[in-house]
Amino acid sequence: MNILIINAGSSSLKYQLMDPETGVVSAKGLCERIYIDGRLTHNANGKKVVKDIPMPTHSEAIQAVLAILVDPVDGVIKSTDEIDAVGHRVLHGGMEFYDSCIINDEVIAAIEKCIPLGPLHNPANLMGIRACQAVMPSTPQVAVFDTAFHMTMPPVAYRYAIPTEYYKNDSLRRYGFHGTSHKYVTKRAIELMGRSDIKLVNCHLGNGSSLSAVKDGKCQDTSMGLTPLAGVPMGTRSGDLDPAVAQFVMNKYGMSADECLNMLNKKSGVLAISGVSSDFRDIEEGAAAGNEDCALALDKFAYEVRKYIGSYAAALGGLDCLVFTAGVGENSASMRARICQNLEYLGVKLDPEKNNVRGKEAIISADDSKVTVWVIPTNEELMIAQDTAALVNAAK
Repeated sequence: MNILIINAGSSSLKYQLMDPETGVVSAKGLCERIYIDGRLTHNANGKKVVKDIPMPTHSEAIQAVLAILVDPVDGVIKSTDEIDAVGHRVLHGGMEFYDSCIINDEVIAAIEKCIPLGPLHNPANLMGIRACQAVMPSTPQVAVFDTAFHMTMPPVAYRYAIPTEYYKNDSLRRYGFHGTSHKYVTKRAIELMGRSDIKLVNCHLGNGSSLSAVKDGKCQDTSMGLTPLAGVPMGTRSGDLDPAVAQFVMNKYGMSADECLNMLNKKSGVLAISGVSSDFRDIEEGAAAGNEDCALALDKFAYEVRKYIGSYAAALGGLDCLVFTAGVGENSASMRARICQNLEYLGVKLDPEKNNVRGKEAIISADDSKVTVWVIPTNEELMIAQDTAALVNAAK
């Protein structure tokens, strides 16, 4: 079975052609500079091809993707009829979607309804969906929502302590993101642990970071909120802070709300504390060279992640499994060690030798650790492909 995975941005479109059963990716690439001039970067058959192709809209981008997939030289399939379905990553499902679903007119209308909650991403996601519908009208399309995995949270976790009218009238609540990643690593952790009745904390750590508390395979809480700005400090995002900080900065420096949010989203986080970079590798190099601000940025990040792990263990009533995933979580042994330091009281004990691993699935806890600590590389595209295949097969 071939699933085409689409992740559409405002002026870009990422794609992969994948077998959901084996996880084998036969082709992947990126369309960028849509609306400007258009460039396609395509990787397949062990080589990379870059083509400048006019892409006045997302529709032409999809046409370019389909054309190169069936190209006699650079393609991997003989006909677009070999594409069984398309899985679309959609950022915000609001309170409309609790799971992935096959796309129809009602689904599109509901995604449009969620645009105020995801004003930057949902319109772009819709462009990708409509472009595929125009070019592939008979191929099933599936929407996979970044927020859906977290919709099992109880009200005590997702409600904000603000007037109820804002919840009822405007759907203001905690939603959480990186849901496809959290869903994948949860599924994999359950398989590796050999049972589903586990209390689990997932740490998706990278330039964007979020944690989730999971019990019996269902999300109970997550660190991001109405938007991806909440939670731990990230590459350029501030994470949690007193809302009055925004008011103070806006009043003193004459910022608008949009300007202040831009600062909190794009100029804060470990970039702001280190003064060097939003890339953790650069910050680790700076700390190793004696830069105290870089050292503080690393310590601050680890401290906040550690606090979330402790609070989620309390919310779950214990902890059986701790998972590290995403760019930093999978590849930085030093950051994993920083985070797990002083968590022995929870039963977390790392094995320094086992922890010396990058980018591959492994247990990194000591043999006598009460909590099993895993590195599980995430695979959001595989999760999208599997969800898509399951829905399409069930509908046959």
